[in-house]
Amino acid sequence: MADLKKHLQIIRALHKRDLNQYDNLSMLMDMVLAVKDEDIELAKDEAQFVKRKAAIGTRGRAEVKRFADLYWKSMLFLAQNRDLDSYLLYLEKDRDPEERFYLPRREQLRQHGIVQALQKLIDDEIDILSISCPPGIGKTTLAEMFLSGWIGWNPDLCNLFSSHSGHVTRMVYDVICNIIGVGLKPGQVAEYCWRDIFPDVQIENVNAKEETINLGKFKPFKSITFRALGASQTGVTRAEGLLYCDDLCSGIEEALSKIRLDKLWTKYSTDLKTRKKQGKKGKKCKELHIATRWSVWDVIGRIQNIYRGNDRCVFISVPDIDPASGKSNWNFKYGVGFDEDYFEDIEQSLDDITYKCLYKNEPVEREGILYEPDKLRRYYGVLPDKEPDAILAILDPKGTGTDYNALGVFYQYGQDYYLHDCVFQNIDPYKLDDMNADCLVRNNTQICQVESNKEGVRTGDVLQANIKERGGRCSVDKKYTSTNKETRIIVNSPWVIEHVIFRAPKTPENPDGYEVKSDYGQMMSWVCAYSQLVRNPHDDGPDMLAMLAVRESGGGTAKAEPMQRPC
Repeated sequence: MADLKKHLQIIRALHKRDLNQYDNLSMLMDMVLAVKDEDIELAKDEAQFVKRKAAIGTRGRAEVKRFADLYWKSMLFLAQNRDLDSYLLYLEKDRDPEERFYLPRREQLRQHGIVQALQKLIDDEIDILSISCPPGIGKTTLAEMFLSGWIGWNPDLCNLFSSHSGHVTRMVYDVICNIIGVGLKPGQVAEYCWRDIFPDVQIENVNAKEETINLGKFKPFKSITFRALGASQTGVTRAEGLLYCDDLCSGIEEALSKIRLDKLWTKYSTDLKTRKKQGKKGKKCKELHIATRWSVWDVIGRIQNIYRGNDRCVFISVPDIDPASGKSNWNFKYGVGFDEDYFEDIEQSLDDITYKCLYKNEPVEREGILYEPDKLRRYYGVLPDKEPDAILAILDPKGTGTDYNALGVFYQYGQDYYLHDCVFQNIDPYKLDDMNADCLVRNNTQICQVESNKEGVRTGDVLQANIKERGGRCSVDKKYTSTNKETRIIVNSPWVIEHVIFRAPKTPENPDGYEVKSDYGQMMSWVCAYSQLVRNPHDDGPDMLAMLAVRESGGGTAKAEPMQRPC
């Protein structure tokens, strides 16, 4: 106590001196290190002062090198003592300036309170934090860097990361391994300064197969475990420090289904939330949720309803454009952000509801959806064990602009049509010619109807030649359509729902299902997003289904015939 009083006297005396002078400021930093064990909060406050003064001292002075060293010395002290802003800056100190993530984005991330909210998690001021922002602004990258600091400050706590996909968990696992310097060879320079910040934290074990990282001493439940939602959690995972959930909802198709969202909530409640422990030293296990808000019934929406009014739960939602100023909220420095023109261009290519969900963070209940995912018939990739009555295809060829090439291959069994394969892309039409032909020949398709409007005439001729060149037997039938597309899609939807059987998406229970980003997954996203109440920028998938319905149901029109009046 006597030493602390003496140190306080020295600190007060130093503040009466000219702290623009390097020697005085350096002495103050020495006092920071002297008092840290007795009064860490005082030490951190003084270190922040040194950091600010040293930053000023690096601007155009003869002693710029000495001030810079002092700046980083104070920064390192703060980073080691749970100051997130300093940690994020110091972590990337040795990275190439063009590759740094945090510094160009720091102003906006702090302006919107995101860094400060993460700091409150660290300081045990809040228990649950939710962050929703437009795609591409770096929210997951920020959270990865935060997570690397969290496990460094709390190496003896077990933590859990989860997402909708094993691909995401693996990606984040690899990023964390890179940040903390796993696998460095002798003499190899680390990309990040994590080991400088945590020199006494040992990497006890990493397991790429199980996607676990353990720091410090051995623990049955590791410092961080990465598990996809739906994967086995019982007995192998626990969270007493942090439960971090990133995009638990896989995308638009799942979000459109209330039943699937109910199942998602059940999985979160039973598989993830039950993994939380009380925590150590009276602290609760924290939760961090980062996600695109697709629906008011998603996990974040339900948590928000449960903890409404709880000041230890913070929900941050920052849209693309500031409604007051009309300026972009995410126009970062050094050309790595998004200006108003960028968002305007994106908005023109999406329907209003999707844009509001993705970029305005305004989750809604979608009305007027034509194909609700839960009402569609599904199969698990295996066709009936018998010869199909026919194998036919429908092609809505790519037109101009952002139109999609929508080719669907259907295996007919009686009145059922299994949509087994597809080509759904909006790349160069001449590349699509080969992809379409390959798909038809691969499935031994017998006949393919091509909409012959505009691009379809050329596509049909080229497609027939390509099929013949590949030894296929498919006959191409060019069909001109004159009916209104929107009407055609809507009036034929009941037939599609009754007769077309779609593949089921990939899940832990159905590992052979289609991937969200595959052609089939992209097609299903647009099919399930088609609304009767709004403008639909990509109606190629629904139109292809409508064309099948018209063809197989006898043309979709009735013909009036004269008849003799009955007596």
